[in-house]
Amino acid sequence: MIRSILYATDLGLYSPYVLQHALSLARAFNAGLYVVHAVEPMGLFAESVLQTYLDEERLQELRSKGLSTVMASIEQRVLEGFSDELGETLHERDLIRAVRVVHGDPPVAILEEAQKLGVDLLVVGSHSHGTELDIPLGRTAGRLVQLSEVPVYLVPMLQHRSRGEL
Repeated sequence: MIRSILYATDLGLYSPYVLQHALSLARAFNAGLYVVHAVEPMGLFAESVLQTYLDEERLQELRSKGLSTVMASIEQRVLEGFSDELGETLHERDLIRAVRVVHGDPPVAILEEAQKLGVDLLVVGSHSHGTELDIPLGRTAGRLVQLSEVPVYLVPMLQHRSRGEL
């Protein structure tokens, strides 16, 4: 039985399409829907640039306060995006129990959230907006399918259909 669903979004071009699948599943199963967006850690290059221009105290302050501010603004953006996307059907927003923005390697962070929340199903898109068409499955989607302890509902991205590929 599916009582709760975790929709993992990359906030990309096809996110509204995947959201509609997640909402349809939540309605069909009368399940609560959780939403998670994982923010990747800063790369080595960005970290070294910051170290060049900031002293250690400022760098630590940026890491602690700056990251939480960025995470909160992304969370707000996700909520606003849902409101824009759902428009007239705001009652569907009631299906969404929580929106979380987490920091870390996306597959790992998503699986950790799934475990914390005890969800029964993961919903993800097959590709990120930046993935090449000739790659059959995006990195995050692939890792989730491999490592998830709960079923994964994989939504194929439409860009393949537009080029007539099978």
